[in-house]
Amino acid sequence: MAQSTHTPSDEELIKAFQEGRIEAFNVLVGRYKHPLINFVFRYLGDYDQADDVVQETFIRLYQKKQLYRPIAKFSTWIYTIATNLAKTQLRNRSKQTIFSLNRGKQDESQREYEIRDDRYPADRLAEAALNHDIIQRALSALPEQFREAVILSDIQELSYDEICAITGMNMGTLKSRLNRGRSQLQELLKDLVHE
Repeated sequence: MAQSTHTPSDEELIKAFQEGRIEAFNVLVGRYKHPLINFVFRYLGDYDQADDVVQETFIRLYQKKQLYRPIAKFSTWIYTIATNLAKTQLRNRSKQTIFSLNRGKQDESQREYEIRDDRYPADRLAEAALNHDIIQRALSALPEQFREAVILSDIQELSYDEICAITGMNMGTLKSRLNRGRSQLQELLKDLVHE
């Protein structure tokens, strides 16, 4: 007899976790760790801070699992937690003056997010790294409300409905911020490429 290959949905997993099955939490962490780190890094522009925010997101999930209600998608709920924590981190950062000799340099903790692919020659890898840096600088230069909309839509590929639920924006505001954010990003990228 063939075994069922049913992959549980996020909502089934959070329900199982609410019922005390810790393995369901581990599966959710496995599904969301890398997408959330990518999202928060794009939002904050700092791997260490992104890692801290994502860890705090999973701590909140663990501690407040009973607050989830199936009226919203689980992905919307966890992205809302991560977004709020990232915004708090950004506000706290703007209150601090930090000087780092390693600014812009990669340390060991940042390398863990890279996947090495030896199929490409070093010059193509260097060009890709430069392009990544240019895109991140442009994203970081966007005003926060535009950056959030662009990252959630164009990088995380969430639907407009999901983004509205995460951010609390109405559809018109979201579309306006996306249009303005994309336009500004295009200008920033054009300027950065020709620096």
